Amino acid sequence: MTQHKAFIGIGSNIGDRLHHLQEAVNRLALLEETALLSLSSVYMTEPVGEAGQNRFYNGVVLVETALEPEELRRQCKIIELELGRPLDYPRWSPRVIDLDILLYDDRIITTPTLTIPHPELHCRKFVLLPMLDITNPLHPSSGESALQLLEQCSDPSVLIKIKERLLP
Repeated sequence: MTQHKAFIGIGSNIGDRLHHLQEAVNRLALLEETALLSLSSVYMTEPVGEAGQNRFYNGVVLVETALEPEELRRQCKIIELELGRPLDYPRWSPRVIDLDILLYDDRIITTPTLTIPHPELHCRKFVLLPMLDITNPLHPSSGESALQLLEQCSDPSVLIKIKERLLP
């Protein structure tokens, strides 16, 4: 089976946020034909969207997987459900866990349920900075590196590193 590298953004702003992130990482590690390659530090960030929510804890996980993008997305949604995230929720509302495929190799994918690269990747410090903890990948559409995207990013948020790494 062909192996692919995928960056997955992880976030939580409800309850024991570090525990939720760790549980998501543990479950990603258990996916068939998938191995964790690297984990970013965990950062505390301001929420985007709905006001009055707790701050998020965010990070990025790099996996190697034989799962195709739609199946990887489906497995991420299963993990979210198992950890207590409802199937339907308002956009940018508080979340127990959020798993987003940010990059999948150098593919550009647009389906009714999946867009890769993640459409907001270039304007979100809370994924760009953690991604740089792992490596400096190129954005498949623009050809710019994560560092270049971060330098151009207009996101005014301040990230606070709260944990060096989650455990694989």
